[in-house]
Amino acid sequence: MLKRAGAILLYFGFFPFALSFLTFALMSIGIENLMLASVLPLAIGGCLIGYKSIKSLRDQDMGERWLLFCVPLAYTAILWAIFMLVSSGFYGDDVWFIFAITHIAYAPIYFMSSLMGIGLLFIWAPLAFELAIFLGMIAAMIIKKERPLLKMRSMITVLVLIVLGFGTGATIQWQRNQTVLPSYGFDYGGGYSSTDLYPYDVTNPNNQLPKLDSPSTFTISNPSDMPVLDGAEAAFPVYSAFANAVYENIANINVNHEKLSFTNTIYSYERLLSGKVDIYFGAEPSVEQQEMAKRQGKEIVMTPIGKEAFVFFVNPDNQVNRLTVKEIQAIYSGKIKNWSELNGKNERIIAFQRPKNSGSQTLLEKIMGDTPIMNPLKEEVPAGMGGILEQVADYRNYENSIGFSFRFFATGMNPTSDIKLLAIDGVEPSPENISTEKYPFTASLYAITLKDTQNPTIKPFLEWMTGPQGQQIVEEVGYIKLQ
Repeated sequence: MLKRAGAILLYFGFFPFALSFLTFALMSIGIENLMLASVLPLAIGGCLIGYKSIKSLRDQDMGERWLLFCVPLAYTAILWAIFMLVSSGFYGDDVWFIFAITHIAYAPIYFMSSLMGIGLLFIWAPLAFELAIFLGMIAAMIIKKERPLLKMRSMITVLVLIVLGFGTGATIQWQRNQTVLPSYGFDYGGGYSSTDLYPYDVTNPNNQLPKLDSPSTFTISNPSDMPVLDGAEAAFPVYSAFANAVYENIANINVNHEKLSFTNTIYSYERLLSGKVDIYFGAEPSVEQQEMAKRQGKEIVMTPIGKEAFVFFVNPDNQVNRLTVKEIQAIYSGKIKNWSELNGKNERIIAFQRPKNSGSQTLLEKIMGDTPIMNPLKEEVPAGMGGILEQVADYRNYENSIGFSFRFFATGMNPTSDIKLLAIDGVEPSPENISTEKYPFTASLYAITLKDTQNPTIKPFLEWMTGPQGQQIVEEVGYIKLQ
C-alpha cells in the first residue's frame, strides 16, 4: 500500500509539479499563450513518463500499473463533475480555488491562470498530464508487443467512475455553451459605453453634433444653472447636441464632465433619483426602476422629445426578412428554437438580449407582456487581477443570430451593412412608418426629470426641446421628431 501511495505521489505529485515550472520558461522565450505553454510540457512529459513507467515492467506487473494510473484520472473526473455542478460550469466561481488545492501539484500553472483569467486550465492541466501518461503507456505496450493482465472488476469500476465524472462535467459544459459565449474582450470606454461616443462629445472640436441655422432661442450662461444631463447610450448624441446649443461655453465647462455625462441607462437613472443628475434621457423606465422611484418617494416626469423605433435585426445572410409579434414572443420565450420554423435555414436561433433594466431590455419585456422571457445568453469577461466575471452577452453577428436595439443606435451610431432590420407584422421600421406610428414597435425618447426639482431652468429647457429648434436637432441627429 505504501509503495502504491509513493508511486502515485511521485508520478502525479512531484513530476507534474516540476513540469508546471516549464510554463514560466516557455513564456519567457516568447510563447505568450498560457494554455499552450502549460499543456505542452505536461503532455510531452506525461507521454515520456508513461512510456518509461511501463517499458521495463514484466507482463504481470503491467496490469497493476494500469489500474494504479487510472485512479488519479478517476479522481480528477469525479472532482471536476462535482465542481462543475456546484459552480454551474462557471470557472470564475470561488469554489475552483478548492479544486486547485485538490490538485496542488499544478499550483504554478493555477497561479498563472488566476492572474490571466483562464479558468479552463483548472481541468486541462491535470487532464493533459494524466491522458498523456496513458498515451505513453500504450506506446510502450505496442513496442513491447505485450498486453497487461487486468483485474477486470477493479478496472471496470474505475472506468465507470471516469466515464461518469467526465460525462457529467461535459454535459454541464455543453449546456453552458448553449447560453455562454466567449467575450470579445472589448475594453468599454469608462466601463459603460459599447461604442465610441467621442464623435458626439462637445469637447471634440470635430464633433458630429448638428448645428442650428440661427442662434438658440434659449440659452443658459451661468454654469450653476445648467442642469446635469445623463442618459442612455443611444440618447447621448441628442442630449449632447442640446447642451452644445444651449449651454454657453460648454466645451470648456464640460472638460471634467461636470454638466454632460454618460453612465448608461441603469446608472444614470439611479443618479437621477439620487439628485446627481437633473435630466435623464432614454426610453421609459422599467417596472423595477419605477418602483425604485416610488420607494424613494420620488415622482418622475416623462417629457417625450422624439420618436424612435425598437428594431430586431439579423445577419444579412439570414433568409428571414420579417417576423410577427407572436413569433418574436415565441423566439424570446424559447418556444421557437430553430430558424427552419420560420422558413429559414435549419440552424439553432441564437437570441441575444440586453442587461436587465436597460432601455432596450425594458421594451422587450413590454413586448413580451405576460410571456416569460428565457434566460439571456451570457459571456465570460476578464476582470481586474485576472478574475472572470459573467455578464449578459453583447450581440454577435453570427448567421443564426437575432438581436434588438433602437433604430438610431443600430444604424446611425453604428452604421453597418452587416445587419438586416426585420419588418414586424409586414411593416418596415422606416422614418415614415415611425412618424405615423404604423410600425408596431414605435417608442418615445424621453427627457425624464423629478417633479420636485428646484432648478428653474429645467422647465424652459424642456419646452425648448419640444419646440422648433429642439425638434430640428432631434431630427438631424437621426431620430424622428414629434408631430
